[in-house]
Amino acid sequence: MSDGKPPPLTPAGFQVLLALARGNAHGYAVMQFVDELSGGEIQLGPGTLYRTLARLVADGLVREVSADANEEPHDSRRRYYQLTPLGNRAAQREAEQLARLVDAADGAGLLPKRRSA
Repeated sequence: MSDGKPPPLTPAGFQVLLALARGNAHGYAVMQFVDELSGGEIQLGPGTLYRTLARLVADGLVREVSADANEEPHDSRRRYYQLTPLGNRAAQREAEQLARLVDAADGAGLLPKRRSA
């Protein structure tokens, strides 16, 4: 985007950026991360994932990169993706918005009480 402000994110877009905030990854690893994070409740299918990645690349939030040399096992058919600085800002902005929403839900009594550690 020309003004340096990241575009709004879809839920799938945020999930992909969240996965990539942990480091470079290929599409299947992103799908696994989202599945594990959601306890199996959210599953990004290949069509949704790759359309989302294409949009994120077009918006400058993600870029395709070569695989790390220490990545094992390496499959030359896999495409690896990396969060850009703009993508990092978009993910941070979305996380802050979600945190405000969770705080509001907690204040409204919609969340179970959390036990202290």
